[in-house]
Amino acid sequence: MLRKQILRGLVGRDKPRTPERSLPSYKEPTPETHRRLTREEEAELALKQTVFTAGTPLLLLTLFVLTIASVPLIQFVAELRAPRAGAWLPMFDVFKTLPSAAEVVAVRSLRGAWNLLPRAEELKSAEKALESDSVVSQWLLPPVQSLLVGKLRGGNEQVFLGRDGWLFYRPDVDYITGPSFLAAARLKQRSHATGIQPDPVKAIVQFRDQLAARGIDLVVMPVPVKPTLEGQMLANSARLGTPLQNAGFAEFKARLSAAGVRCFDPSTMLAERNGTSPLYLEADTHWRPQTMETVAQQLAAFTELPVAQSTVALQILEKEITALGDVARMLKLPASQQIYPPEKITIRQITAGNSLWRPSPEADVLVLGDSFANIFSLEALGWGESAGFVEHLSVALGGRPLDCILRNSDGAFATREMLAHQLARGRDRLAGKKLVIWEFATRELAFGNWKLLDLKLGRPAPARFFTPRAGEKLNVTGTVEAVSSVPRPGTVPYKDHIMAVHLANIAGAPGAEREGLQSIVYLSSMRDNVWTRAARLRPGDRISLRLQAWSDVAPLCEQINRSEIDEPDIQLEEPSWGDLAP
Repeated sequence: MLRKQILRGLVGRDKPRTPERSLPSYKEPTPETHRRLTREEEAELALKQTVFTAGTPLLLLTLFVLTIASVPLIQFVAELRAPRAGAWLPMFDVFKTLPSAAEVVAVRSLRGAWNLLPRAEELKSAEKALESDSVVSQWLLPPVQSLLVGKLRGGNEQVFLGRDGWLFYRPDVDYITGPSFLAAARLKQRSHATGIQPDPVKAIVQFRDQLAARGIDLVVMPVPVKPTLEGQMLANSARLGTPLQNAGFAEFKARLSAAGVRCFDPSTMLAERNGTSPLYLEADTHWRPQTMETVAQQLAAFTELPVAQSTVALQILEKEITALGDVARMLKLPASQQIYPPEKITIRQITAGNSLWRPSPEADVLVLGDSFANIFSLEALGWGESAGFVEHLSVALGGRPLDCILRNSDGAFATREMLAHQLARGRDRLAGKKLVIWEFATRELAFGNWKLLDLKLGRPAPARFFTPRAGEKLNVTGTVEAVSSVPRPGTVPYKDHIMAVHLANIAGAPGAEREGLQSIVYLSSMRDNVWTRAARLRPGDRISLRLQAWSDVAPLCEQINRSEIDEPDIQLEEPSWGDLAP
C-alpha cells in the first residue's frame, strides 16, 4: 500500500499517466487488427493532420533555432565578462576530450585510431561540467524549482516532499518501496547492468571470515534510513511503532544469523520510541543527535565490551547548531528561500582534557562508518564536530579509546577499501584489534557495490611515486594523466568532495631530474556545493600546485567524500595533498 501511495504522487511527483487515447482524426482499427499506437505513431498522425497557415512553419523554425542558439551564446558572453585564469573558456572544455592534431597525425592503425576516441567517462564528465557551469541553468533553475516546490508541491529527481515541511531522499524511499534486494532476479539484474557485486551477505561473511582469521570479532550495524522510522510524514498508511523495511531485510538478517555474523539492528528499538519526538532531521537524510546517542548506548551494551577506565576524563559540552539539511540543498532553491529554513538542534560535543575527542589508532576497537557516523563529527557537513556516533560510543563504553575509518558515502565498500589499501601498503591497521564495528545505511543493501576485497597484509614497497615529507610544502608543476570522477553539485547529499589526480612529468620536486616523476594527488573538487577549478581538470592539462604530505591534512580531510582513480595499482600508491596555484 505504501509503495502504491508514493508512486501515485503522495510526495508531489511521479503522477501516473492517463491512458493514451487514439486521435479522433483517424479511423479506429477493427478488433482483429487493434493495437495500441506508439507515441511516435500518434505524433506522425497528428503532424499529417496539422494544417499550417502561410509563414507559420518558418516562424516556428526561426524561434526554435534562436532558442537553441541563445543558450551557448549567453554562456559565451558570460564567460567572456568573467574570465578565469588562462585563455581557455570553460564552455570549450568539452573539446579537451578530443585527440590533438599531433596524436591524429601519429595514428598508424585502425586500433590506434580507436584508442584515440574519447572514453565514455570523459564525455560524461564533460557533460556534467557543461550542466554545472550553465549560466541559463543557474538563472532559471532556482526560481523554477521554487515555483514547483512552493506552489505545485513537486520535488525533483533526488527529493520527495513529505508533510509539514519534511523532505526525503529519493534513494531512501526507493529502498523501502523497491523489490527485495536479495531476490535472485534483482541480484542478476544489478550484476549484469553495472558489473558490481550486489550481494551484501556474501561481502559481509567474507569480511567476518577475514577478521576471524586474525582473531578479530565483527559486529554489523545497518542504520535505518529516514522513511523506515518517519514514514508517517510521507504516507498515511505508515504507522508509528512499525519500522518500514525493504522486503529483503528480514531474509538478510536471517542469513547473517545463520552464518554466525553478529548484527545489531536498532530499527525496532527506535520505532518503539517514535511518536514523542522526531528521530530524524526534517530536511536532512540523517538522524537527530538524541537518536544517535541512544543507538550508541544500546550498541555499547550489545558488544558486551567491559567498560574501560579512561586515563583521560571526557567532558560533554552542549552547543546549539543551525544548519540547512542536505536534502533541502538538493532542491536547488534560491539562497533567500524560506520554504525550508535552517533547522536548529543541540549537539553534545565530546572533549578530552583541553582538546576535542580524537580517534586512537592504537585502540583495540575499530569502527567503520559512513555519514551517519560522520554527521555530527565532521565540521564540513555543517552540523558541528566531535559530537558524532564514534565519540558518543566512546562515552557509552566508559571513555574507551576507539579507532575509526569513516567516509561519507559508499558504506558498502569505501571504508573496507580504505582499510585494504592501508594493509596492502604494509600499514597494519588491524594490529591489536579485538573488535570491528561496521556501520552503514540500509539503502546500501539495495544500491551499494558489495565488493569482495583482499585484506592481505603487504610489505612496504619502494616508493615509485613522489610524496613530500611530513611538514614539507613544495611548489611543483605536472601534467594530468588521469582524474577521478566528480559528482555534479546538488546531485549528492554532501556539499564537499575530494578528487584524485594522477600527475606525471613533475618539475620542481626533489628527484625531478629523473624523467617521468609521478605522484597521486588529492585535490578539493567541490566546496559548499560549488565545483572548484580542480573539478574541471582533464588529462593533458599542465598545472601548477603546492604539494604536501597527505598525512598533514588527513585528520581534517580523510572523512570527506572522495573518489579514486580506477586503477588498482595506482590506488596502492601513497597520495599527496595539493592546492592549485592561482
